[in-house]
Amino acid sequence: MKGKNRLVSRRHFLLTAATAAIAGPLILRPSAKAASPVGKLNHACIGVGGMGWGDLQNFKMHPNLQIVAICDVDANNLKRASEAIPGARTYTDWRELLKVEGNRIDSVNVTVPDHNHFAIAIQAIRNGKHVYCQKPMCHDVAEVRILTNEAVKAGVITQLGTQVASTFGDRTAVQWLREGAIGKIKHAYLCSNRPGAVAKYRLEGPRPAQGQEPPPQLNWENWIGTAPMRPYVPGIYHPSIWRTWQDFGTGWSGDIGCHIFDAVWKGLDMKPPKSVMAEVQKSWQDSSERRADTWPQGNHITWMFPGNQLTESNVLPLEWFDGEFYPPKEVRALYSVEDYPAESAMLIGTEGALLIPHGGMPKLLPESKFKDYIHPKLENRNHYHHFINACLGGEKTESHFAQSGPMTEAIILGTIAIRVPGKVLEWDSARMKFPNYPEAEKYLRRKYRKGWRVNGI
Repeated sequence: MKGKNRLVSRRHFLLTAATAAIAGPLILRPSAKAASPVGKLNHACIGVGGMGWGDLQNFKMHPNLQIVAICDVDANNLKRASEAIPGARTYTDWRELLKVEGNRIDSVNVTVPDHNHFAIAIQAIRNGKHVYCQKPMCHDVAEVRILTNEAVKAGVITQLGTQVASTFGDRTAVQWLREGAIGKIKHAYLCSNRPGAVAKYRLEGPRPAQGQEPPPQLNWENWIGTAPMRPYVPGIYHPSIWRTWQDFGTGWSGDIGCHIFDAVWKGLDMKPPKSVMAEVQKSWQDSSERRADTWPQGNHITWMFPGNQLTESNVLPLEWFDGEFYPPKEVRALYSVEDYPAESAMLIGTEGALLIPHGGMPKLLPESKFKDYIHPKLENRNHYHHFINACLGGEKTESHFAQSGPMTEAIILGTIAIRVPGKVLEWDSARMKFPNYPEAEKYLRRKYRKGWRVNGI
């Protein structure tokens, strides 16, 4: 690992609870869990543009769910969704939706920029609603911890939007890891080097000094939500580009990492990491302006996880590569240097290797050795419908928060390491502290904008 530097010091870090509830134009109060018609789920879609449009289409297809309310800060998105769901009640403020709908809804999906995930999801859970939340679960580690704990305590059904976790491929990989197909695991290499992603989604920054009036169809106040107010600038925030900015997104690893981690995390029954360190794009590291505003366009993050009965030793190194950073050539050569999947996980075991392409079927390597290895028989599954069925009394969801919350925490710890590149951050999960570098603890949670503070954070 490059730039390794251990600094030892101490400072007490406390997660304090704010006393104010969401203090926008509406004060929301918990309500009883909704009572829906027998065998039907009354659902509200919060965020119906971009990924939210795809989510709406999947929810709409389930015969035992009816979308009764929709919300979006962009009137154009809301209009299209209204035409797709005639009769659904419409809102531009999720706080109003949760207050007015009350007992008329059973569940919600949260498909908005990362910085507003927690505020919406926690209020829905406190109101007794089942929650499907797009990944990453939250913007900050502290948010994830609270949301996970409250979801478990409330007993509501939850699902993280890691849709690939429900596919044949990822579920096969999980089973092969659990049964020790490649022996004890020695090392894991995860990557997301999607062609064109840097140019399309990962702006260099910094942001323009001047903004302009937002378009009339966009409620910019509600889009900003919990984040610091920024002037509207076309083409760099809404839609789709907000992940570039530290205010709103969690960078490329925070986004795609939740997909690539999932099968590895579950298959190896992983626990919170012992430490994390990041190497980043040099041009970003050398620019104070960019480091204060954007995420880098390339990262190499290394976690050291505690080992268990499925690993070769008491520590499991796991490395993440994106942008200009790629897995080592000798690792890619285990499959093919030229045709190595741009988004994938490679696990090295004592008896072979396992390649898990994102969205594809896993491969046991060398293929000649494992050509007769048995594939598990798995039923087809829709990630969204699995959530709906669980809400209606079916089996536990694939990515419930008790399982995906700790995984998301580990991933978001990587985004903290990005902001202090070259520092090995030793992690005390129980106390939520970095004992050897407490200066980084300021990144565990944000300060919410006035009027948007949430009780408990």
